[in-house]
Amino acid sequence: MLWVWLLLQALTLVGVAQYWRHVPTDRKEEAPGGVSMLLSVRDDWDGGADLIARLKAQSAPFRLVLATSGACPAADALAAREGDWVQVVAAGVADDEGQKVHKLRAALRALRAEDRYLVFIDADIVPPVRLVGRLLFPLVRGKADIVTGYRMLLPEGAGMAALVGAVEMQLATLPRSASATMPWGGAMAMTRAVADRLNLDAVMAGRLSDDMAIGLAGWRAKMRLRPVRDLLVASPVAGDMGSLLGFGVRQYRHILTNSFGMWASATAVVAVQAVGWLWAIGWGGWAAVAVGYGAAWGRGLMRALIVAAVLEPDQRRAARRSLLWDAALPFVVTWAHLAVQIVAAGSRRIGWGGWIYWMRGGTVARMERVA
Repeated sequence: MLWVWLLLQALTLVGVAQYWRHVPTDRKEEAPGGVSMLLSVRDDWDGGADLIARLKAQSAPFRLVLATSGACPAADALAAREGDWVQVVAAGVADDEGQKVHKLRAALRALRAEDRYLVFIDADIVPPVRLVGRLLFPLVRGKADIVTGYRMLLPEGAGMAALVGAVEMQLATLPRSASATMPWGGAMAMTRAVADRLNLDAVMAGRLSDDMAIGLAGWRAKMRLRPVRDLLVASPVAGDMGSLLGFGVRQYRHILTNSFGMWASATAVVAVQAVGWLWAIGWGGWAAVAVGYGAAWGRGLMRALIVAAVLEPDQRRAARRSLLWDAALPFVVTWAHLAVQIVAAGSRRIGWGGWIYWMRGGTVARMERVA
């Protein structure tokens, strides 16, 4: 059993090493014309001063399309001040699909003839200056059909938020290939031609998760989905234990309600690691525990190198709080990961963005606004 445990831990090390090995150093960018960025915002959006400043500093120019329900004063004020590059699209309120999806579909219908590249982002990210240029590079060079970055959760403290960040870091640093990449809607891009070929408006209709719907459609169409490994995009995370665990459950419930096979595969992989840790601590003895900790520290070191290579200095410090969990209590990180995966299977009900959604077959069966 010890040799099986040793092999399992070696494979986890190889996986993170593969990610580190493929982080590009040249980081080439493109800045073509005709780029439209789609951003869905809630009615209570505060205008995102830091986000807008970072978007203005991007190395590649674009037009910003803010998709709202029609009742977002901050979005209207921004468009009034900076209408030369900001457009607001009012989608109204959905009744049979995710509110974010509803807004993005309205934004797609408002595209102009000259919009040749589409970039999708989320309002809670902290985008590096190279974000747009890096996403566009594979598209302009004809190396991909859909391009994506990935989220790097940055905890504000060292407690539960850092634990959730450690779980997410396991996912963020998985080795990726064009045949096994699922796009993340927080930093994603495609050409207008690809969006038209997929019939993106129809693909997202009735769905709750925009990126899952797009990714699955891309797989079915045998498109090239390419990750940009140096785009681990900072996304602050904070909150109490309930809200943070609820975030993790929601993410896996999105996966489960769209693809049971994908959820089952991910859960099986984590379950093997979780059971292995249970054996190591309960029956494996000091040698088994030493193997587990040795692999955890090795993964932590490589993840620290990845973080140092792709994040800004203050973001690196926040990310290291999550790395401490995997160095000190790697079994807790694994067990927490498995727990949210299992809890996600307990219901088809998803609370998100001020709404509660009941899912059936990947589509929204019913929705209700949270008081």
